[in-house]
Amino acid sequence: MGDEGAESAAGASHENVRIAYLTGEYPRASMTFVLREVAALRRHGLDVITCAVRRTGPADLIGPEEEDAARETFYVLARARNPLALLADHAAALAATPGRYLRAAALAARTTRPGLRGALWQAFYFLEAAVLVRHLRRRGATHLHNHFATSSASLAMIASEMSGLPYSFTLHGPADLFDPRGWRLDEKVARARFVVCISRFARSQAMLWSDRRHWPKLHVFHCGVELDRYGGGVPRGPGAGLDLLFVGRLVGVKGLFVLLDALARLGRRDLRLTLVGDGADRAALEAEARRLGIAARFLGYRSQSEVADALREADALVLPSFAEGVPVVLMEAAASGLPVVATRVAGVEELVRDGESGIVVPPGDAAALAGALERLADMPPEMRGKMGQAGRAIVATGFDLDGEASKLAALFRSYGPDGG
Repeated sequence: MGDEGAESAAGASHENVRIAYLTGEYPRASMTFVLREVAALRRHGLDVITCAVRRTGPADLIGPEEEDAARETFYVLARARNPLALLADHAAALAATPGRYLRAAALAARTTRPGLRGALWQAFYFLEAAVLVRHLRRRGATHLHNHFATSSASLAMIASEMSGLPYSFTLHGPADLFDPRGWRLDEKVARARFVVCISRFARSQAMLWSDRRHWPKLHVFHCGVELDRYGGGVPRGPGAGLDLLFVGRLVGVKGLFVLLDALARLGRRDLRLTLVGDGADRAALEAEARRLGIAARFLGYRSQSEVADALREADALVLPSFAEGVPVVLMEAAASGLPVVATRVAGVEELVRDGESGIVVPPGDAAALAGALERLADMPPEMRGKMGQAGRAIVATGFDLDGEASKLAALFRSYGPDGG
């Protein structure tokens, strides 16, 4: 099929929309929001197939939903590592659309990150693009959507040029925004059919790094949570202390050493901490908790239902991050009727209203965090309950998964394949 054939394939009717969802790894335990979004879009009538660059490890298959998702997902590297398959896919791409193939090579060269390492990785993205393109053509995909704006978005952009399929991506943060110039966010926005921004803050950053004529295709949609999955517990009475919960990756950006410092400053044995998640800093955090005499429970990754249970058993959620988008775990906590203590970063205050549904503190400030935790601990239980209910109301009106998925499905239909 020549270039004209690819263009005509992209002109299929809305009735034949088949969306390919791409991520670097899928399904990841720390990215359950993608899994939920795919399921919700399917409930709203979209045909969604899933692709990822690489497989996740066994630790990420934390429940039956993740295991099912892994079985149905196409993994680019699994095929690209076979030299004969890689050569066949590139030969097929070149024969099908030679003009597009050469333009994709030029695009990859033009958008390479600085340095030898950047050039090497960009070459990998180009090699992987032909593998992805052949799979998408075989599956009859009409649109490619990628989560995050870093490496997998580079692959998606090159694959779009090579195949003629329109593409879009979801801009999250913080990682997407650490190096927008190096990751060529400007070029990715310019070439995308549309961009889904998970917060108004993310949209503002996309506006900062893109030409003004592309701003109308920057849309704000929240990841969202299923309200029915979460139910609140009963606030403990005065003097019972607090069971604090953290859910997320145990890595530097989450600010957990600041949290341990804050708890050590308070020295209160009635403040109990449970951490759900895993990551590179786990051993160091466990050692620091022991050194400071903090009784912290490290549970590792847990399934979605187990996280919901942990939220029901907690009194408050604490998220001391240095950088975030709009954290899904804050939505989950609010949906569970929990007050939250979070840092004033990026889009957090689009969800958490200070003094109403939680307490917001400056990032990296252990003294301020300690004060917020003490304030929450000494608060009458009924006041904490009111905070939790206020948070649940915020989630119900702006962060409900079904409502956000309905709007996102409408966006996919309105933009293509023959729209936009």
